[in-house]
Amino acid sequence: MAGSVYGNIFKISTWGESHGKALGVVIDGCPSGINICEEEIQKDLDRRKPGTSKYTTQRNESDKVEIMSGVFEGKTTGTPISLIIYNTDQRSKDYSNILNVYRPGHADFGYDSKYGFRDYRGGGRSSGRETAARVAAGAIAKKMLSLLNIDITAYTYSIGNIKININNFNKEEILNNSLSMPDVSAAESAKLLLNETMSKNDSLGGVIQCEITGLKSGIGEPVFDKLDAAIAKSILSIGAVKGIEFGLGFKAAEVNGSFNNDEMYFNDDGKVVKYTNNSGGILGGISDGFPIIFRAAVKPTPSISKTQKTVTKSGENTEIQIKGRHDPIIVSRAVVVVEAMAAVTIADFILMNMCSRIDNVIKFYK
Repeated sequence: MAGSVYGNIFKISTWGESHGKALGVVIDGCPSGINICEEEIQKDLDRRKPGTSKYTTQRNESDKVEIMSGVFEGKTTGTPISLIIYNTDQRSKDYSNILNVYRPGHADFGYDSKYGFRDYRGGGRSSGRETAARVAAGAIAKKMLSLLNIDITAYTYSIGNIKININNFNKEEILNNSLSMPDVSAAESAKLLLNETMSKNDSLGGVIQCEITGLKSGIGEPVFDKLDAAIAKSILSIGAVKGIEFGLGFKAAEVNGSFNNDEMYFNDDGKVVKYTNNSGGILGGISDGFPIIFRAAVKPTPSISKTQKTVTKSGENTEIQIKGRHDPIIVSRAVVVVEAMAAVTIADFILMNMCSRIDNVIKFYK
């Protein structure tokens, strides 16, 4: 299978299946000398792991990470970092009824069409469980970026038709409530909507917003490797994400250029400042020094117990009721996954940018 490697210099390769013995990631190109330990990585994994509330799958995985290589005496060594997370609570028998049936909204039919067979136990590589490996890699990327005072914060912007009120924004609430919403009132309304949806054996989707602060201007490669294009690729590679927009996003198609353009001025310190940030911090594929802001649309969980029409591998029309333990909503657990993929992308582009100017090379080697 191709497509499990991402990055140019800071490069990650994830492996493993939802119902295999373990899953993990190998990180190549991470600079040496970064202080990191399993406990730091575990903090992010705990934000993603299942069984933390009634709104997540009740699969009881500790998602305990182990560092297998690339770290010595608490510091990265510059060699490949290998991280492993063992699966401990698989119930493959829960999927026996879909052995020859394609689940609506899942990758079953596509995998079968491509490879001639599929791992029906939770979806194999197409399972959302694969993202645990990304989160582990992202924790190390975030630690690297923190040394440059770059912060990445994602949160639930909306669930169904319930959106946060920016006037109620409280960053601490992202980690305090089970839906990762920085607005207590919106979170309570979203819970009521979720409870109603769950009572109907159905699921919901939502939107995740991510903000990257502290990144200097000049990061990104023109044309095909634009920074926003790279971020979009990384975020859209998350299985449940169906759309992404930066800054004003799709609303930019509805306004005039005089409104959309971010006018600029020099402040008292001689620094370039923008009156607005409709570009979302990226122009011409290159960071402009202002917060990078994007939103990712996350689809409703496709695994629902409501009866759905589908087909079998042998060519028959049928109906299906999906059994097993599934999330009624993916959004809240995907928040830290979005942070991870954004961090890996930014870390990679910062390392790439070091060779974009000869004065950078001279500064390092002369």
